[in-house]
Amino acid sequence: MIVAVTGGAGFIGSHLSEALLAAGSAVHVIDNLSSGYRANVPAGAVLHEADIRSSETRAVIAGIRPEIVYHLAAQADVQRSIADPAEDASVNVEGTLNVLAACREGGARKIVFASTSAVYGNVGKEVVSERDKAEPVSFYGLSKRTAEQYIRIYGQLHGLDYTILRYGNVYGPRQTPKGEGGVVAVFLDRLRQADSPVVHGDGEQTRDFVYVKDIVAANLAALNRGARETLNAGTGRATSVNELLRLLEQCRGVPIARRHAPARAGDIRHSRLDPRRARRILRWSAAYDAIAGIAETYVSTLPSNR
Repeated sequence: MIVAVTGGAGFIGSHLSEALLAAGSAVHVIDNLSSGYRANVPAGAVLHEADIRSSETRAVIAGIRPEIVYHLAAQADVQRSIADPAEDASVNVEGTLNVLAACREGGARKIVFASTSAVYGNVGKEVVSERDKAEPVSFYGLSKRTAEQYIRIYGQLHGLDYTILRYGNVYGPRQTPKGEGGVVAVFLDRLRQADSPVVHGDGEQTRDFVYVKDIVAANLAALNRGARETLNAGTGRATSVNELLRLLEQCRGVPIARRHAPARAGDIRHSRLDPRRARRILRWSAAYDAIAGIAETYVSTLPSNR
């Protein structure tokens, strides 16, 4: 099977590319290396250095004629989206439209899209399901929500199958504190530099932290399941930022000093996903809890502190 992975030189995309190669697929990575790294592209995958908004991307996909396109490339920084909403929309909306056109031209059977729990905004519920209204509170969440809608309509008009996966807060080895970086990567980077992690707000804001290996498994499950579905890809468990620091302290074996800063605009207070539909439709569920996932990430990122 020929598969294309946009953003395949990035954090999640490189892990996914490795798994697809291990499963016997021919993998083509499309990445402009703005936040990804050439070194992340696994041996055996073909790297095409191109922006998802470009004619080069369309030519690549039309030329290789993949059966499946995994669309992970994105502008994934909430604060950057607030500072420059036009660029955020250009990458996440225009880029997705270009990839959709390429899928049609290249005869792809299906697109699997990496969306985000940020599309829900502050729903005001303890657990958020796919039935809840999506009301983003950041331009990043809005651009991802808009891209979802384009994918659905494109599927209806042109017969392209799709699975949209709304990720929780993904973390794991290879994640960087820039671009698609989340709080786990930022905290580990601070510890690597012998600096104190910064907690925005009171630290009691919660997230559904999901390990990258589990997200890869959800993407693999979407190869042949989840037709025209939008599904939450999370653990169903909430972890606060303060609890995250306590888990890192367990890994480190010593207390971690922290600094506090004001809460940031556009940040969601609580986010916890209901993964039951993904469990039923994809036959997938997260295998890692926060303790196991954080420990594995810590050892991989800070080997000198084992």
